[in-house]
Amino acid sequence: MKAYKYNYRQQVQITAILLFILVFVAGCSSTKYIEDYQSIVKKVEIDSVGKAFEEQAYNYVQKDIRPAGGLGINVAIYNMFNTKNGKYKTSNIKPLGSPPPILDSTLVEISRTQIEKYLKSKGFFKAKVKSQIDIKNKKAHLKFIADPGPAFMVNKLSYQIPDTAVKNLYFSHKVLFTHLHEGMQYDEDSLVYEREQIYQVMRQNGYFDFVRPYVRYEPDSGLNASKVNVKLIIDNPIDSLYTKHRVYTIGETNIIIAPNSDGFTDLDKLGDSLKVKRTIRGIKFTDLSKRFRRNPIVRYDFLREGEIFDISKEQLTYDRLYQLNVFKNVKIDYTKPKDSSNKVEPVLLLTPQKRRSNRIEGEIPFNGGTVGFNLSNTYTDNNFLKGAERFQFQIKGGLQSRTNGGKSIFSDIYQRDFSVSASLSVPRLMVPFGIPMMGKNGMPYTTISTSYLYALQKDIAVRRIFINSISYDWVETKSKLHSLTPLNFEYRFGNVLIDTNSSNPNAEVNKKLLANNFYNIYLLGRKDFTLGVKYTYSLNADKLLDNRSFVYFRGSIDMAGNLLQLATRALGNKHDPAKGDFGTVFGLPFNQYVRPEIDVRWYKNIGVDKQFVARINAGIGYAYGNSTTIPFEKMFYAGGSSGIRAWQARTLGPGNYNRSVLQTPELRSALFGLDQLGEMRIESNFEYRTMLTNKFFGGKLKGAVFVDMGNIWNLTDDELQSGAKFKLKDFGKQIAIGTGVGLRYDVQFFVFRFDLGLKVKDPQFEGSEQWVIGKFLRGGSDFKAQYNIAHSPDRYRFMQYNFGIGMPF
Repeated sequence: MKAYKYNYRQQVQITAILLFILVFVAGCSSTKYIEDYQSIVKKVEIDSVGKAFEEQAYNYVQKDIRPAGGLGINVAIYNMFNTKNGKYKTSNIKPLGSPPPILDSTLVEISRTQIEKYLKSKGFFKAKVKSQIDIKNKKAHLKFIADPGPAFMVNKLSYQIPDTAVKNLYFSHKVLFTHLHEGMQYDEDSLVYEREQIYQVMRQNGYFDFVRPYVRYEPDSGLNASKVNVKLIIDNPIDSLYTKHRVYTIGETNIIIAPNSDGFTDLDKLGDSLKVKRTIRGIKFTDLSKRFRRNPIVRYDFLREGEIFDISKEQLTYDRLYQLNVFKNVKIDYTKPKDSSNKVEPVLLLTPQKRRSNRIEGEIPFNGGTVGFNLSNTYTDNNFLKGAERFQFQIKGGLQSRTNGGKSIFSDIYQRDFSVSASLSVPRLMVPFGIPMMGKNGMPYTTISTSYLYALQKDIAVRRIFINSISYDWVETKSKLHSLTPLNFEYRFGNVLIDTNSSNPNAEVNKKLLANNFYNIYLLGRKDFTLGVKYTYSLNADKLLDNRSFVYFRGSIDMAGNLLQLATRALGNKHDPAKGDFGTVFGLPFNQYVRPEIDVRWYKNIGVDKQFVARINAGIGYAYGNSTTIPFEKMFYAGGSSGIRAWQARTLGPGNYNRSVLQTPELRSALFGLDQLGEMRIESNFEYRTMLTNKFFGGKLKGAVFVDMGNIWNLTDDELQSGAKFKLKDFGKQIAIGTGVGLRYDVQFFVFRFDLGLKVKDPQFEGSEQWVIGKFLRGGSDFKAQYNIAHSPDRYRFMQYNFGIGMPF
């Protein structure tokens, strides 16, 4: 049996190596598929261009003649699916990978011309570029040789702005954005940027009719010493009744909601129904669908009567109305009343989207050793009270089972879960005071939610939790998000199922577990409640999908029991939780704890489609006052698809804890997922991400290499969980280390993820035995067999695979 396992591992490794060689060879042998008169571009050089311009100049080389980067995986995949009888197919082309860059003289000439134009736009007015092609064995080497000539510098900036008001407005804002100054190298990109900023300033300050062509430049390079004079001109209106630019104010706004999701098929026929509507605070509101209340919609119209026209407020109105998630189309037009020459009247045409939806989702979470399924049904009403309120009602259930060789996957179900929840999200902050410009930086929400959870852990306990909360979410800036839950009420009640009857062979062990509350079993069955507050702050969450360099931060704190503690003390109630004397309210003990947690990540862009991520995630739960331990649901676990990926979730730690201290296989089976929880967690992750191929079955295939480290700990000593307490002097030997590789299949709206983690250092062992990577490299069969005997039904796995949706962090 051992030999079989060893040979199987060898076969997997050999297969992987052969597959890599096949892909590599397929990518490197594209020349055999092309015609005799064709060549494949293997190298492109741009000569005699400064490093500051070389990378950008390369972008002007036509993509179809650029050589494949990296190992040519894109071309290799294309070759595997799009060749037949030793030639490239001309029909039925599969959209997988990228075709090889076949030399095309027309594209070479276009590239040469574009590079020359680019150099001239950067101030090299006398630039000349010529191309050189070398071909050997059907492989082409392209070289673009540039003679840039002298760089022209801006000698003098002058301005021609006949409209005094426009001139004063430009100079008062210029310091905030300008890239133009005398002595700089001439750069057309800087001129284009200046034009765009002038346009934005004008449109933000009432100049409704202002368009970009009013801004133009007259460069004069007819000077000596490679210098150029630049004149910036802002013309007055052309072909207009007015000789100067006019400032417009907002007049009456007309908001019209279409009858249905088909939109406005014929707006002219609706004239009569629009005339009868009256104007309130400068806004005429017409709901032809009869599905919306006025105030929740007009609240996010920022084009207010009497204010100067501002294009940024128009964009803000677009953003918020779309974020209400009840309109599939928003269009803003303007009319000019005949009796006024300086007003514009906005017309907002809103097309409602489908109001109700029902979504059924299922997943099969499986890891080495366990398999299960979750099924949920979510009903959503996006306009529940006719004010863009979102109501959701969800029913969810699932189970988890251990897989034992040869047996049915349902033969050892150790966990069952069922939950029902409802929530109502209102698109504003429901507070007893006014908030100016609500929603200026992002859509605020008030969410009221309630849920009930039932969880059965086989032979251990039944947990029931009833949760009610009210939360406020708002946006300080685009990158700074806040969430406050001022009221969070949780009521727990359950039953312990541990069998202590004398007929049970494990009766004495079970009695000991209950008597000493090992693994917080008592918490699973006791009745208590939590009254607390939560707060979360996040920074740069809006950048998580961007390949750029930034720091992400998310910090949260969960506190409970302080007000109840003060109240019971004020009433003269004295209690000592250490002696089992808990303070109560309405006859129930309450939880008192603080639980802060942080997640800090550094995202570093290291090239096109390449990124490095470093992360640290830490949290601690500390019980005090009326409690001796935090609630079961507030404890931390390690492992899983977004943590230390070489371990299955809830199978690592705490500290140096080893499950062999549990005396029987039945006990290890019953406590699976319960005994490896902790009051403290520290994890760090390092991941390198890169693009493998841009075209892979309609999506992009990306790869990752990672290293994960960390563990969970307890804050107090435990008789059975020796080595589980956090001690700084033991920190090094309590850290778990895993490494691995991953694939990410990006189909634009979803990212399907597969990670394969490999254990490097396992803290459940002692000394040098922790470095299990050595055992893996030597085969590991004897080690696994010995471990399985001492830890049955647990089995040791060096590698752990994880499937998920979305990035791990």
